[in-house]
Amino acid sequence: MKQVIWSGALAVSLAISAHGQSAAAAGASPAVTHLAQAIQYPTVSFQDRGQIDYSQFRAFRQFLEQTYPLTFSTLQVETVADYSLLLTWPGSEPVLKPVLLDSHYDVVPIEPGTEQDWTHPPFSGAVSDGFLWGRGALDDKASVIATLEAVEALLRDGFQPQRTLLFSLAHDEEIGGTDGAANIVRHLQDSGITLQYMIAEGGLIIAGNPLLPERDMAMIGLAEKTYVTLTLMAKGEGGHSSMPVQDNAIVRLSRALTRLHDNPFDTQLGPPVSDMLQIVGAELGGLKGFMLKNQWLSKPLLLSTMARDPLSNAMIRTTTAVTMFDAGIKENVISQQAEAKVNFRLMPGFTTQQLIDGVREIIDDGQIEIEAQQWKPGPPVADINGEGYQRVKSAINAAYPQALVVPSLLTATTDSAHYVEVAPQIYRFHPFSLHVSDAGTIHSTNERIAVEAVERSVRISRALVESAARR
Repeated sequence: MKQVIWSGALAVSLAISAHGQSAAAAGASPAVTHLAQAIQYPTVSFQDRGQIDYSQFRAFRQFLEQTYPLTFSTLQVETVADYSLLLTWPGSEPVLKPVLLDSHYDVVPIEPGTEQDWTHPPFSGAVSDGFLWGRGALDDKASVIATLEAVEALLRDGFQPQRTLLFSLAHDEEIGGTDGAANIVRHLQDSGITLQYMIAEGGLIIAGNPLLPERDMAMIGLAEKTYVTLTLMAKGEGGHSSMPVQDNAIVRLSRALTRLHDNPFDTQLGPPVSDMLQIVGAELGGLKGFMLKNQWLSKPLLLSTMARDPLSNAMIRTTTAVTMFDAGIKENVISQQAEAKVNFRLMPGFTTQQLIDGVREIIDDGQIEIEAQQWKPGPPVADINGEGYQRVKSAINAAYPQALVVPSLLTATTDSAHYVEVAPQIYRFHPFSLHVSDAGTIHSTNERIAVEAVERSVRISRALVESAARR
Protein backbone atom coordinates (compact mmCIF):
# COMPACT_ATOMS: atom_id res chain seq x y z
CA MET A 1 0.00 0.00 0.00
CA LYS A 2 2.86 2.38 0.85
CA GLN A 3 4.28 1.85 -2.64
CA VAL A 4 0.89 2.64 -4.20
CA ILE A 5 0.60 5.85 -2.19
CA TRP A 6 4.15 6.81 -3.16
CA SER A 7 3.48 6.14 -6.85
CA GLY A 8 0.32 8.23 -6.76
CA ALA A 9 2.07 11.15 -5.11
CA LEU A 10 4.89 10.85 -7.61
CA ALA A 11 2.49 10.96 -10.55
CA VAL A 12 0.96 14.17 -9.22
CA SER A 13 4.40 15.66 -8.66
CA LEU A 14 5.51 14.85 -12.20
CA ALA A 15 2.34 16.31 -13.65
CA ILE A 16 3.05 19.60 -11.91
CA SER A 17 6.69 19.40 -13.01
CA ALA A 18 5.82 20.23 -16.59
CA HIS A 19 4.83 23.74 -15.51
CA GLY A 20 8.04 24.11 -13.48
CA GLN A 21 10.12 23.16 -16.52
CA SER A 22 8.56 25.72 -18.84
CA ALA A 23 8.68 28.43 -16.16
CA ALA A 24 12.37 27.78 -15.51
CA ALA A 25 13.20 27.75 -19.21
CA ALA A 26 11.40 31.03 -19.88
CA GLY A 27 13.57 33.38 -17.84
CA ALA A 28 16.37 31.40 -16.24
CA SER A 29 19.97 30.74 -17.21
CA PRO A 30 20.80 27.40 -18.88
CA ALA A 31 22.30 26.05 -15.65
CA VAL A 32 19.15 26.86 -13.66
CA THR A 33 16.91 25.43 -16.37
CA HIS A 34 18.94 22.24 -16.61
CA LEU A 35 19.04 21.74 -12.84
CA ALA A 36 15.28 22.28 -12.68
CA GLN A 37 14.83 19.63 -15.36
CA ALA A 38 17.25 17.26 -13.61
CA ILE A 39 15.24 17.45 -10.40
CA GLN A 40 12.14 16.30 -12.28
CA TYR A 41 13.67 12.83 -12.62
CA PRO A 42 12.98 11.09 -9.28
CA THR A 43 16.19 9.05 -9.14
CA VAL A 44 15.42 7.90 -5.62
CA SER A 45 17.63 5.40 -3.79
CA PHE A 46 15.74 3.25 -1.32
CA GLN A 47 17.52 1.10 1.24
CA ASP A 48 15.46 -1.76 -0.15
CA ARG A 49 16.82 -1.80 -3.70
CA GLY A 50 13.72 -3.65 -4.84
CA GLN A 51 11.79 -0.38 -4.46
CA ILE A 52 14.07 1.58 -6.80
CA ASP A 53 12.57 2.64 -10.13
CA TYR A 54 15.59 2.25 -12.40
CA SER A 55 13.65 3.49 -15.42
CA GLN A 56 14.10 6.99 -13.96
CA PHE A 57 17.86 6.44 -13.79
CA ARG A 58 17.95 5.40 -17.45
CA ALA A 59 15.82 8.40 -18.40
CA PHE A 60 18.11 10.72 -16.47
CA ARG A 61 21.12 9.47 -18.40
CA GLN A 62 19.30 10.15 -21.68
CA PHE A 63 18.55 13.64 -20.42
CA LEU A 64 22.24 14.24 -19.72
CA GLU A 65 23.28 12.95 -23.14
CA GLN A 66 20.79 15.26 -24.87
CA THR A 67 21.62 18.27 -22.69
CA TYR A 68 25.41 17.97 -22.93
CA PRO A 69 26.06 16.63 -26.45
CA LEU A 70 29.69 17.80 -26.69
CA THR A 71 30.58 16.18 -23.38
CA PHE A 72 29.03 12.83 -24.23
CA SER A 73 30.40 12.76 -27.78
CA THR A 74 33.94 13.96 -26.98
CA LEU A 75 34.77 12.34 -23.65
CA GLN A 76 35.07 8.60 -23.22
CA VAL A 77 31.86 7.47 -21.51
CA GLU A 78 31.72 4.18 -19.61
CA THR A 79 28.76 2.68 -17.79
CA VAL A 80 29.63 1.02 -14.49
CA ALA A 81 27.28 -1.28 -12.59
CA ASP A 82 24.50 -0.52 -15.11
CA TYR A 83 23.73 3.02 -13.92
CA SER A 84 26.87 4.84 -12.74
CA LEU A 85 28.89 6.79 -15.29
CA LEU A 86 32.64 7.32 -15.61
CA LEU A 87 33.69 10.02 -18.08
CA THR A 88 37.33 10.35 -19.16
CA TRP A 89 38.79 13.50 -20.72
CA PRO A 90 42.26 12.46 -21.96
CA GLY A 91 45.05 14.91 -21.22
CA SER A 92 47.81 15.92 -23.60
CA GLU A 93 50.41 14.56 -21.15
CA PRO A 94 49.34 11.00 -20.29
CA VAL A 95 52.32 10.52 -17.97
CA LEU A 96 50.56 12.73 -15.40
CA LYS A 97 48.32 10.98 -12.90
CA PRO A 98 44.64 11.82 -13.44
CA VAL A 99 42.35 13.76 -11.12
CA LEU A 100 38.82 12.55 -10.40
CA LEU A 101 35.86 14.87 -9.78
CA ASP A 102 33.10 12.88 -8.13
CA SER A 103 29.36 13.49 -7.80
CA HIS A 104 26.17 11.46 -7.60
CA TYR A 105 22.71 11.80 -9.06
CA ASP A 106 20.64 9.59 -6.78
CA VAL A 107 18.57 11.28 -4.08
CA VAL A 108 16.95 10.28 -0.80
CA PRO A 109 13.20 9.50 -0.63
CA ILE A 110 10.51 11.91 0.45
CA GLU A 111 9.16 10.79 3.81
CA PRO A 112 5.62 9.51 3.16
CA GLY A 113 3.02 11.92 4.48
CA THR A 114 5.24 15.01 4.20
CA GLU A 115 4.64 15.77 0.53
CA GLN A 116 2.07 18.44 1.39
CA ASP A 117 4.58 20.19 3.67
CA TRP A 118 6.69 21.27 0.69
CA THR A 119 6.24 24.83 -0.58
CA HIS A 120 6.59 23.37 -4.08
CA PRO A 121 6.26 19.67 -5.00
CA PRO A 122 9.53 17.85 -4.27
CA PHE A 123 10.17 16.82 -7.87
CA SER A 124 8.85 19.95 -9.56
CA GLY A 125 12.14 21.80 -9.96
CA ALA A 126 10.14 24.98 -9.42
CA VAL A 127 11.93 28.33 -9.60
CA SER A 128 10.32 30.77 -7.20
CA ASP A 129 11.30 33.52 -4.75
CA GLY A 130 14.92 33.43 -5.88
CA PHE A 131 15.30 29.70 -5.21
CA LEU A 132 15.19 26.47 -7.16
CA TRP A 133 13.18 23.92 -5.18
CA GLY A 134 13.26 20.14 -5.11
CA ARG A 135 14.90 16.96 -3.94
CA GLY A 136 18.50 16.93 -5.13
CA ALA A 137 18.74 20.71 -5.49
CA LEU A 138 21.58 20.59 -2.97
CA ASP A 139 22.46 16.91 -2.68
CA ASP A 140 23.78 16.30 -5.25
CA LYS A 141 22.31 17.15 -8.64
CA ALA A 142 23.55 20.73 -8.27
CA SER A 143 27.12 19.39 -8.42
CA VAL A 144 26.33 17.09 -11.35
CA ILE A 145 24.84 19.92 -13.40
CA ALA A 146 27.49 22.50 -12.45
CA THR A 147 30.29 20.13 -13.45
CA LEU A 148 28.73 19.16 -16.78
CA GLU A 149 27.88 22.79 -17.58
CA ALA A 150 31.53 23.68 -17.00
CA VAL A 151 32.86 20.80 -19.11
CA GLU A 152 30.46 21.56 -21.97
CA ALA A 153 31.51 25.23 -21.96
CA LEU A 154 35.22 24.35 -21.89
CA LEU A 155 34.76 22.00 -24.84
CA ARG A 156 32.99 24.75 -26.78
CA ASP A 157 35.95 27.02 -26.04
CA GLY A 158 38.42 24.43 -27.35
CA PHE A 159 40.02 23.77 -23.95
CA GLN A 160 42.49 20.87 -23.83
CA PRO A 161 43.59 19.53 -20.43
CA GLN A 162 47.22 18.66 -19.88
CA ARG A 163 46.26 16.16 -17.18
CA THR A 164 43.64 13.47 -17.79
CA LEU A 165 40.42 14.23 -15.94
CA LEU A 166 37.87 11.70 -14.75
CA PHE A 167 34.28 12.50 -13.82
CA SER A 168 32.23 9.96 -11.88
CA LEU A 169 28.44 10.19 -11.62
CA ALA A 170 27.40 7.57 -9.11
CA HIS A 171 23.90 6.16 -8.80
CA ASP A 172 23.76 4.81 -5.23
CA GLU A 173 25.76 7.12 -2.98
CA GLU A 174 22.77 7.64 -0.71
CA ILE A 175 22.77 3.94 0.19
CA GLY A 176 26.51 3.51 0.63
CA GLY A 177 27.92 3.35 -2.89
CA THR A 178 28.45 -0.40 -2.66
CA ASP A 179 27.34 -0.80 -6.27
CA GLY A 180 28.39 2.44 -7.96
CA ALA A 181 31.52 3.82 -6.29
CA ALA A 182 32.81 0.39 -5.30
CA ASN A 183 32.67 -0.85 -8.89
CA ILE A 184 34.12 2.37 -10.29
CA VAL A 185 37.11 1.81 -8.01
CA ARG A 186 37.45 -1.81 -9.16
CA HIS A 187 37.36 -0.60 -12.75
CA LEU A 188 40.11 1.95 -12.04
CA GLN A 189 42.21 -0.71 -10.32
CA ASP A 190 41.74 -3.13 -13.21
CA SER A 191 42.88 -0.34 -15.54
CA GLY A 192 45.97 0.34 -13.41
CA ILE A 193 44.85 3.89 -12.58
CA THR A 194 46.02 5.70 -9.45
CA LEU A 195 44.78 9.24 -8.93
CA GLN A 196 46.81 12.34 -8.13
CA TYR A 197 43.93 13.43 -5.93
CA MET A 198 40.15 13.37 -5.88
CA ILE A 199 37.45 15.99 -5.33
CA ALA A 200 34.39 14.44 -3.71
CA GLU A 201 31.17 15.92 -2.37
CA GLY A 202 31.14 17.37 1.12
CA GLY A 203 32.34 20.86 1.93
CA LEU A 204 30.63 23.93 0.52
CA ILE A 205 30.50 27.70 0.80
CA ILE A 206 28.55 28.76 3.88
CA ALA A 207 27.14 32.24 4.49
CA GLY A 208 26.12 33.31 7.97
CA ASN A 209 28.43 30.91 9.81
CA PRO A 210 28.40 31.96 13.50
CA LEU A 211 32.19 31.74 13.57
CA LEU A 212 32.51 34.37 10.84
CA PRO A 213 29.05 35.80 10.11
CA GLU A 214 30.28 38.75 8.04
CA ARG A 215 32.21 36.66 5.49
CA ASP A 216 31.38 33.53 3.50
CA MET A 217 33.45 30.47 4.39
CA ALA A 218 34.49 28.00 1.67
CA MET A 219 34.93 24.76 3.56
CA ILE A 220 37.12 22.06 1.99
CA GLY A 221 36.56 18.77 3.77
CA LEU A 222 39.85 17.06 4.62
CA ALA A 223 38.11 14.20 6.41
CA GLU A 224 34.70 12.78 7.15
CA LYS A 225 33.17 10.86 10.00
CA THR A 226 32.55 7.12 9.77
CA TYR A 227 28.95 5.90 9.80
CA VAL A 228 28.20 3.06 12.24
CA THR A 229 24.83 1.77 13.41
CA LEU A 230 24.62 -0.44 16.47
CA THR A 231 21.59 -2.63 17.08
CA LEU A 232 20.90 -3.05 20.80
CA MET A 233 18.68 -5.95 21.86
CA ALA A 234 17.14 -6.79 25.22
CA LYS A 235 15.17 -9.84 26.33
CA GLY A 236 12.94 -10.26 29.36
CA GLU A 237 9.95 -12.01 30.82
CA GLY A 238 6.71 -11.85 28.90
CA GLY A 239 3.17 -12.17 30.09
CA HIS A 240 -0.17 -10.46 30.51
CA SER A 241 -0.08 -6.73 31.19
CA SER A 242 -2.38 -7.24 34.19
CA MET A 243 0.52 -8.96 35.97
CA PRO A 244 3.62 -6.75 35.41
CA VAL A 245 7.06 -8.36 35.60
CA GLN A 246 10.30 -6.97 36.98
CA ASP A 247 12.49 -8.08 34.07
CA ASN A 248 10.82 -5.99 31.35
CA ALA A 249 12.75 -5.95 28.04
CA ILE A 250 11.41 -2.54 27.02
CA VAL A 251 12.37 -0.98 30.35
CA ARG A 252 15.82 -2.57 30.26
CA LEU A 253 16.53 -1.34 26.75
CA SER A 254 15.09 2.11 27.48
CA ARG A 255 17.40 2.42 30.47
CA ALA A 256 20.40 1.57 28.29
CA LEU A 257 19.37 4.08 25.62
CA THR A 258 18.88 6.81 28.20
CA ARG A 259 22.40 6.21 29.51
CA LEU A 260 23.79 6.49 25.98
CA HIS A 261 21.87 9.70 25.35
CA ASP A 262 22.91 11.27 28.65
CA ASN A 263 26.59 10.28 28.44
CA PRO A 264 28.09 11.41 25.13
CA PHE A 265 31.60 10.48 24.09
CA ASP A 266 34.44 12.80 25.07
CA THR A 267 35.20 15.90 23.02
CA GLN A 268 38.46 16.33 21.14
CA LEU A 269 40.08 19.10 19.14
CA GLY A 270 42.45 18.18 16.34
CA PRO A 271 42.94 18.48 12.57
CA PRO A 272 41.18 19.52 10.48
CA VAL A 273 38.90 21.39 12.92
CA SER A 274 41.80 22.91 14.84
CA ASP A 275 43.30 24.12 11.52
CA MET A 276 39.98 25.71 10.55
CA LEU A 277 39.80 27.60 13.85
CA GLN A 278 43.38 28.81 13.41
CA ILE A 279 42.59 30.33 10.00
CA VAL A 280 39.34 31.90 11.20
CA GLY A 281 41.17 33.31 14.22
CA ALA A 282 43.74 34.98 12.00
CA GLU A 283 40.90 36.53 9.98
CA LEU A 284 38.99 37.74 13.05
CA GLY A 285 41.75 39.29 15.12
CA GLY A 286 40.97 40.73 18.54
CA LEU A 287 40.30 38.65 21.65
CA LYS A 288 38.16 36.10 19.83
CA GLY A 289 40.83 35.64 17.19
CA PHE A 290 43.49 35.29 19.88
CA MET A 291 41.50 32.51 21.55
CA LEU A 292 41.03 30.61 18.29
CA LYS A 293 44.70 30.88 17.36
CA ASN A 294 46.10 29.98 20.78
CA GLN A 295 44.34 26.69 21.36
CA TRP A 296 46.98 25.50 23.82
CA LEU A 297 45.48 28.10 26.16
CA SER A 298 41.82 28.17 25.15
CA LYS A 299 41.12 24.53 24.27
CA PRO A 300 38.90 23.71 27.31
CA LEU A 301 36.81 26.85 26.74
CA LEU A 302 36.57 26.21 22.99
CA LEU A 303 35.41 22.64 23.51
CA SER A 304 32.78 23.54 26.10
CA THR A 305 31.46 26.35 23.89
CA MET A 306 31.35 24.22 20.74
CA ALA A 307 29.65 21.36 22.59
CA ARG A 308 26.61 23.54 23.25
CA ASP A 309 25.74 23.95 19.56
CA PRO A 310 24.59 20.87 17.57
CA LEU A 311 26.54 21.88 14.44
CA SER A 312 29.88 22.50 16.14
CA ASN A 313 29.33 19.69 18.66
CA ALA A 314 29.29 17.22 15.76
CA MET A 315 32.77 18.43 14.76
CA ILE A 316 34.44 17.64 18.09
CA ARG A 317 33.10 14.27 19.20
CA THR A 318 31.73 10.93 18.12
CA THR A 319 27.98 11.56 18.17
CA THR A 320 25.16 9.33 19.38
CA ALA A 321 21.62 9.35 17.96
CA VAL A 322 18.88 6.88 18.89
CA THR A 323 16.94 6.55 15.66
CA MET A 324 14.72 3.44 15.78
CA PHE A 325 12.89 1.41 18.46
CA ASP A 326 10.92 -1.79 17.93
CA ALA A 327 9.04 -3.71 20.62
CA GLY A 328 5.65 -5.14 21.44
CA ILE A 329 2.91 -6.88 19.47
CA LYS A 330 -0.19 -5.82 21.43
CA GLU A 331 -1.00 -3.24 24.09
CA ASN A 332 -1.94 -5.83 26.74
CA VAL A 333 1.01 -8.16 26.09
CA ILE A 334 4.35 -7.64 27.84
CA SER A 335 6.97 -7.97 25.14
CA GLN A 336 9.71 -10.53 25.62
CA GLN A 337 12.16 -8.63 23.46
CA ALA A 338 12.98 -5.10 22.38
CA GLU A 339 15.36 -3.77 19.75
CA ALA A 340 16.73 -0.32 18.99
CA LYS A 341 19.10 1.13 16.43
CA VAL A 342 21.57 3.79 17.45
CA ASN A 343 23.49 5.69 14.79
CA PHE A 344 26.99 6.94 15.54
CA ARG A 345 29.26 9.20 13.50
CA LEU A 346 32.83 8.37 14.46
CA MET A 347 35.61 10.92 14.62
CA PRO A 348 38.62 10.19 12.37
CA GLY A 349 40.77 7.49 13.94
CA PHE A 350 38.03 6.19 16.25
CA THR A 351 37.40 2.50 15.48
CA THR A 352 34.22 0.45 15.61
CA GLN A 353 35.70 -1.75 18.33
CA GLN A 354 36.49 1.32 20.43
CA LEU A 355 32.89 2.39 19.92
CA ILE A 356 31.45 -0.95 21.04
CA ASP A 357 33.73 -1.04 24.08
CA GLY A 358 32.66 2.50 24.97
CA VAL A 359 28.97 1.69 24.56
CA ARG A 360 29.27 -1.38 26.79
CA GLU A 361 30.94 0.71 29.47
CA ILE A 362 28.27 3.41 29.29
CA ILE A 363 25.19 1.16 29.39
CA ASP A 364 26.76 -1.12 32.03
CA ASP A 365 24.37 -3.99 31.34
CA GLY A 366 25.80 -7.31 30.24
CA GLN A 367 22.37 -8.58 29.21
CA ILE A 368 22.10 -6.08 26.35
CA GLU A 369 23.24 -7.66 23.10
CA ILE A 370 25.05 -5.47 20.56
CA GLU A 371 25.46 -5.96 16.82
CA ALA A 372 27.39 -3.57 14.55
CA GLN A 373 26.52 -2.51 11.01
CA GLN A 374 28.88 -0.04 9.39
CA TRP A 375 30.00 1.45 6.11
CA LYS A 376 33.66 1.38 5.18
CA PRO A 377 35.89 3.31 7.60
CA GLY A 378 36.38 6.92 6.57
CA PRO A 379 39.52 7.85 4.62
CA PRO A 380 42.46 9.31 6.55
CA VAL A 381 42.71 13.07 7.00
CA ALA A 382 43.92 14.63 3.75
CA ASP A 383 47.01 16.84 3.64
CA ILE A 384 46.26 20.55 4.01
CA ASN A 385 49.63 21.26 2.40
CA GLY A 386 49.02 18.84 -0.46
CA GLU A 387 48.77 19.78 -4.12
CA GLY A 388 45.07 18.95 -4.26
CA TYR A 389 44.14 21.27 -1.42
CA GLN A 390 46.16 24.11 -2.87
CA ARG A 391 44.57 23.68 -6.30
CA VAL A 392 41.03 23.56 -4.94
CA LYS A 393 41.78 26.60 -2.80
CA SER A 394 43.21 28.57 -5.73
CA ALA A 395 40.19 27.70 -7.88
CA ILE A 396 37.80 28.96 -5.21
CA ASN A 397 39.84 32.12 -4.73
CA ALA A 398 39.77 32.78 -8.47
CA ALA A 399 36.02 32.23 -8.90
CA TYR A 400 34.76 33.53 -5.55
CA PRO A 401 37.45 35.72 -3.96
CA GLN A 402 35.19 37.09 -1.23
CA ALA A 403 35.09 33.69 0.50
CA LEU A 404 37.61 32.64 3.15
CA VAL A 405 38.89 29.15 2.32
CA VAL A 406 39.24 26.86 5.34
CA PRO A 407 39.76 23.13 5.94
CA SER A 408 36.88 21.32 7.59
CA LEU A 409 35.52 18.02 8.85
CA LEU A 410 32.48 16.61 7.08
CA THR A 411 30.20 15.38 9.86
CA ALA A 412 28.14 13.30 7.44
CA THR A 413 29.37 10.31 5.43
CA THR A 414 29.89 9.89 1.68
CA ASP A 415 30.92 7.04 -0.60
CA SER A 416 34.47 8.43 -0.89
CA ALA A 417 35.76 5.74 1.48
CA HIS A 418 35.61 3.32 -1.46
CA TYR A 419 38.30 5.37 -3.24
CA VAL A 420 41.00 5.09 -0.58
CA GLU A 421 42.97 2.48 -2.51
CA VAL A 422 43.21 4.62 -5.67
CA ALA A 423 43.13 8.16 -4.23
CA PRO A 424 45.89 9.01 -1.74
CA GLN A 425 44.31 12.41 -1.08
CA ILE A 426 40.55 13.05 -1.03
CA TYR A 427 39.21 16.59 -0.77
CA ARG A 428 35.49 17.26 -0.35
CA PHE A 429 33.92 20.33 -1.86
CA HIS A 430 30.56 21.22 -3.40
CA PRO A 431 30.87 24.11 -5.86
CA PHE A 432 27.88 26.01 -4.50
CA SER A 433 27.02 28.32 -1.63
CA LEU A 434 24.11 28.51 0.76
CA HIS A 435 23.13 30.33 3.91
CA VAL A 436 23.58 28.35 7.10
CA SER A 437 19.82 28.57 7.68
CA ASP A 438 19.20 26.58 4.47
CA ALA A 439 21.60 23.76 5.34
CA GLY A 440 18.85 22.01 7.28
CA THR A 441 16.86 21.44 4.07
CA ILE A 442 19.39 18.87 2.82
CA HIS A 443 17.62 15.47 2.96
CA SER A 444 14.61 17.31 4.37
CA THR A 445 11.46 19.18 3.39
CA ASN A 446 11.86 22.20 1.08
CA GLU A 447 15.35 21.37 -0.13
CA ARG A 448 16.35 24.38 -2.21
CA ILE A 449 19.26 26.29 -3.67
CA ALA A 450 19.47 29.99 -4.49
CA VAL A 451 19.31 30.74 -8.21
CA GLU A 452 22.37 32.96 -7.83
CA ALA A 453 24.25 30.05 -6.22
CA VAL A 454 23.45 27.79 -9.20
CA GLU A 455 24.88 30.30 -11.64
CA ARG A 456 27.95 30.87 -9.47
CA SER A 457 28.50 27.11 -9.11
CA VAL A 458 29.24 26.82 -12.83
CA ARG A 459 32.01 29.42 -12.56
CA ILE A 460 33.49 27.64 -9.55
CA SER A 461 33.26 24.24 -11.27
CA ARG A 462 35.00 25.62 -14.33
CA ALA A 463 37.81 26.94 -12.15
CA LEU A 464 38.09 23.55 -10.40
CA VAL A 465 38.32 21.72 -13.73
CA GLU A 466 40.86 24.15 -15.18
CA SER A 467 42.99 23.97 -12.05
CA ALA A 468 42.91 20.16 -11.95
CA ALA A 469 43.77 19.95 -15.66
CA ARG A 470 47.11 21.73 -15.30
CA ARG A 471 50.45 19.93 -15.25
